[in-house]
Amino acid sequence: MIRIALLIALTASAQVPYERLLKPEAGNWLMYSGNYSGWRYSALDLLTPANVRGLKVKWMYQARTQEKFETTPLVADGIMYLTRPENEVFALDAETGRTLWTYVHRNPERTFNCCGKVNRGLAILNNRLFMNTLDMHLIALDARSGRELWKVKMHDHEAAGGYASPGAPLALQGKVVVGMAGGERGVSGFLDGYDAATGKRLWRFNTIPQPGEANFGTWAGDSWKTGGASTWNSGAYDPELNLVYWGTSNPWPDYNGDFRKGDNLYSCSVIALNADTGKLAWYYQFTPHDLHDWDATQIPVLVDGLYQGKQRKLMAWPNRNGFYYLLDRATGEFLFAKNFVRQTWVKSFDAKGRPEVIPGNEPTPDGNTSVFPGVDGAANWMSHSYSPSTKLLYTFAREERRVFTKDEPRHPTTAPDAAVGRPFRRRPRFAPEESWGKVMAIDPLTGDTKWEHKVLSPPWSGVMATAGGLVFGGTLEGVVFALDARSGERLWHFMGNDRVYSSPISFISNGKQLLSLPVGDVLITFGLD
Repeated sequence: MIRIALLIALTASAQVPYERLLKPEAGNWLMYSGNYSGWRYSALDLLTPANVRGLKVKWMYQARTQEKFETTPLVADGIMYLTRPENEVFALDAETGRTLWTYVHRNPERTFNCCGKVNRGLAILNNRLFMNTLDMHLIALDARSGRELWKVKMHDHEAAGGYASPGAPLALQGKVVVGMAGGERGVSGFLDGYDAATGKRLWRFNTIPQPGEANFGTWAGDSWKTGGASTWNSGAYDPELNLVYWGTSNPWPDYNGDFRKGDNLYSCSVIALNADTGKLAWYYQFTPHDLHDWDATQIPVLVDGLYQGKQRKLMAWPNRNGFYYLLDRATGEFLFAKNFVRQTWVKSFDAKGRPEVIPGNEPTPDGNTSVFPGVDGAANWMSHSYSPSTKLLYTFAREERRVFTKDEPRHPTTAPDAAVGRPFRRRPRFAPEESWGKVMAIDPLTGDTKWEHKVLSPPWSGVMATAGGLVFGGTLEGVVFALDARSGERLWHFMGNDRVYSSPISFISNGKQLLSLPVGDVLITFGLD
């Protein structure tokens, strides 16, 4: 009977049409961020401040990997789909964690990714799962069986020192949007759209303008050929505007701007593209001519609200450079920026959102430039969360300073096994008051902080808010926690005893709300008795 039930569930789970993605059901988790708006919010309210202390481990899935386990699982009708490094896909029974099928993509021995051979998750559309790979393929699998349906090569993964694609794709109506990595190795960035049925590439947007394209002159000399500006995380989508929003990474060389004078568009930016054509609708650059590796690859958070007496479509963005931004997502208009951690590099912003930089913060050859925030930023790739219940934006922020060093770059094509450049000097961690983490509740319409919950180390986990009034996350010390969404009070914790490098999800199984989060190399699923 159990086997029959699993077969029935597999058949049902294979049908996730675009209409379901437009209005995700509370009991499932159908895309990386939970919905197209990038909220990472669960509309389930069975877990509350009153009962969350009763959470216990229901099952665990051991990934058995030495790489960072950064996946966000998908859950569709009782089946959980997740990736394991490097590029393996697993279908599990969401009630028990039992493995139903597996798929393995073998990467070549020589693959490149700046921060581990990781994969952050899948997209689902109709009866298909989609995964990016470290050797620059996009793969479509049958969600019922794990059978490979098609595989297309996006780019030569060894070109220009090394391309990779570790992020989760974004599935739209009839198409899949995918990004790529390599900003630390002098690649030339892009964002692609593919036909979900055939794998045919429909469009490509170059995140470094090519000759003849608008804004080509923002890179001095030939620096545009190796400028980075990759798209290594996932994005968001507004179906009414038919716009895809995606963040871009640092320019290359990271800490030496002598070789790439100019603003270096579209690095450290958000781009808004027509989903059908890939044409640029607008862009906003958070950090012109970045010298501190402050990627803008955070997940865009789309909210609607009354701003200065006018109802507007908005975009909330806690950025790696230490500032919280509010933009009009229909036009790209800059509304305001406000620092949410300590920062020492900006005096003010002009009316269009261009920062007036404080002199003396540029990296130097002797490595004596100390800057807040540090190279890992105030907010990195980890997910923020927006709750329509509290109307607050939750972010897991990093308070940290670092010392930056300016080196002569060595391009990987001429020295493939050499370090590309020394990003910063690894010194002992600064005093606790200069290096810590905090979960923050921010009013997205004002940038005001409503509460903070401090943790010991700067985090690499994202957060998830729920309709039950909770915010979940995890720390580098292995503590999985639940906070009161309105006050920040810690209500529950679990000692996972390993580092958390991912963000939580929640779903319904057998009528109960469950919570899943990778801790170390183990995916742990919690629930009430």
